[in-house]
Amino acid sequence: MKPLSLISILLFSICTMNSQQPSPEQIVQANLEAYNELDIDGFMSYFSEDIQVRDFDTGKITADGKPAVREIYTRLFKASPQLHSKILKRTVFDNKVIDHEYITGRNNSPEPLELVLIYEVRSDKIFRISVIRK
Repeated sequence: MKPLSLISILLFSICTMNSQQPSPEQIVQANLEAYNELDIDGFMSYFSEDIQVRDFDTGKITADGKPAVREIYTRLFKASPQLHSKILKRTVFDNKVIDHEYITGRNNSPEPLELVLIYEVRSDKIFRISVIRK
């Protein structure tokens, strides 16, 4: 496990042990850190079993359930050794975290990708991600 992801999981565990629930922002941030470390197990640990990823514009579900999400990101992480997401802007509203992300190294592409992701958190897990593309 990568050091940064281990720190994120440790901080998450400390919050839980102290009977303090981590905030939705803390959960999404820890998930992002695991993503940037290409740590599939750490990344997946922040999702609920019934996680859904959907296209915001069409409403189409692009991944349904933890196994489907794991399959997609396992492939992506293997194909993208330089993958990195930088948050350009973050808004937190109740159980939702809205990130404007600037992603580089995706599938070894030299072209950056900008997305807006709306994460919804329930019971300390991300249960829905809506993706807005340019």
